Amino acid sequence: MDVIRPLLLEQFEVLDTLLSGIDGDAWFTPTELPGWTVKDIAAHLIGTESLLAGIAAPHVDIDVHTLGHVHNEIAAFNELWVEHLRRVPGPEVLARYRDIVAQRRESLNAMTQTDFDAPADTPVGPATYGRFMRIRVFDCWLHELDIHDALGTVGSEGGARAQLGSAEIFGAMPFVVGKRGKAPEGSRITIELTGPLARTIHLEVAGRANVVTSLSGPATSTITMESALFVRLAGGRVSGVDKLGEVVLGGDTEVGGRIVENLAFTI
Repeated sequence: MDVIRPLLLEQFEVLDTLLSGIDGDAWFTPTELPGWTVKDIAAHLIGTESLLAGIAAPHVDIDVHTLGHVHNEIAAFNELWVEHLRRVPGPEVLARYRDIVAQRRESLNAMTQTDFDAPADTPVGPATYGRFMRIRVFDCWLHELDIHDALGTVGSEGGARAQLGSAEIFGAMPFVVGKRGKAPEGSRITIELTGPLARTIHLEVAGRANVVTSLSGPATSTITMESALFVRLAGGRVSGVDKLGEVVLGGDTEVGGRIVENLAFTI
């Protein structure tokens, strides 16, 4: 709690500052998220924090399940708030964001470690309330980057919030490499990231893919890229097929390329 809570509250403030600098038609700037503008991202943030505050989802006049980019119930829930606020002016959406964040800040500040350790339903299944809040850091941080990318400005690619938020991505690497990337039995994969989230990730496939401290032999496939690209690939913001030219592959490039093309893991 002492790590997650302050970074989540800081993330709320960073988003407030970012949104407060948006004027006029900039609210309607398209983002990499299908069907969503910058204002729609703000509406989505309001919706999730409203859910956590116990506020029921609004009724809308369309069946959001029929929208082409809605593939599951979480996406359908998100779309209810986006549709509900779609015709609300940007400054009013910002005011609503501030209102719900004020409620959430008060609630979070009143919580104890026991509250953070309590069982909770989360976007990744049954876990703890604290895990849900770590996912909130990830989601809010990624949407900060979405807004910056749409507006052509620079966001928080590194730092404490990025480190905590990106933990969700790095924790998913065995699933991405083994299930989505279909790395074959015996594969030894090294992913080398440069930039603000620079690190080396080793994985071996022995029955299933696992992160390891060091490989048991030479890497069978190596993948090197900027951490900014890695985050956007993992978030499904850009296509691995389109970005292979920005990735350096070594060893078995067929396996490495398949992993890059299937890095997206977000719902």
